[in-house]
Amino acid sequence: MDDAKLTRHLRILEPADGILAFYDGRIAGHRFAAEDNWVDDGALSLGIASYALVEGDAALVYDTHVSVPHARAIRAALEARGVRKFTVILSHWHLDHIAGTEAFADCAVIANSRTAAHMTRCKAAIEAGTHHGPPAIAPLIMPTQLFDGKLGLRLGGREVQLIEANIHSDDATVIWLPDTRTLLAGDTLEDTVTYVGEPENFGRHLVDLERLAALDPAFILPNHGDPDIIAAGGYAKSLIGATEDYIRKLQRAVDEPDLRELSLREFVAPLVENGSVRYFEPYEAVHRGNVAAVLAAHAGK
Repeated sequence: MDDAKLTRHLRILEPADGILAFYDGRIAGHRFAAEDNWVDDGALSLGIASYALVEGDAALVYDTHVSVPHARAIRAALEARGVRKFTVILSHWHLDHIAGTEAFADCAVIANSRTAAHMTRCKAAIEAGTHHGPPAIAPLIMPTQLFDGKLGLRLGGREVQLIEANIHSDDATVIWLPDTRTLLAGDTLEDTVTYVGEPENFGRHLVDLERLAALDPAFILPNHGDPDIIAAGGYAKSLIGATEDYIRKLQRAVDEPDLRELSLREFVAPLVENGSVRYFEPYEAVHRGNVAAVLAAHAGK
């Protein structure tokens, strides 16, 4: 399949001056491939954005999307706007965030040390297409610059902070823009609900969610979210509280069997009612998986 067909639903949103979101997914009937694959099941079905911070001829590209063709389209769109200097920042090591990096193989690629370690550990399986199944990511482009904890960058006259966190995965990197109080959240925050991959780390997730809340963001741009909200500038700080509430309710489900039987619509009804999140039906499967993961983590305890 040619690049144009694979990326025909990729659209460019502009949530703020100097910030572009490259969004694909949430298109009824559209599939990346006919066979089962992680691109459709974990990314396009939910909707996914990669971001670029642009200043003059320089751009920071936050994640490289679900395929090399997507990343090529992102690079071409930025070059058409006059960008000639690219730096890639990886939000974490999951496949739908690192798949397109080959299109930026000649550029600096920044990640935290945990992200690099996970990629190194699973490199052979990722390149073979056996880590979460096809499609393979080959070659897997590795980070060229590592940091731990926090890293400050400059984009023109703008201060950009990379902050490491343990939310969703233990290797998250978020981007904080102090001048506009904008948080590019990767997968640490998600609408309708967070995808639970590491329920054993819930305690740390909640601590680090409080760290994000302490930044007091005015605008939150998640990688998985409603494209209309992203295009309008992003989510309010209440998305952090909604994520905390959802995690705590999942913890309660271990001892409260009635909670386990609720649909996602029922489980998050108060959060939808107060406007913190929007209900999106494909997250029903995510929620069922989250409940199963939490129960499995507590089995035998």
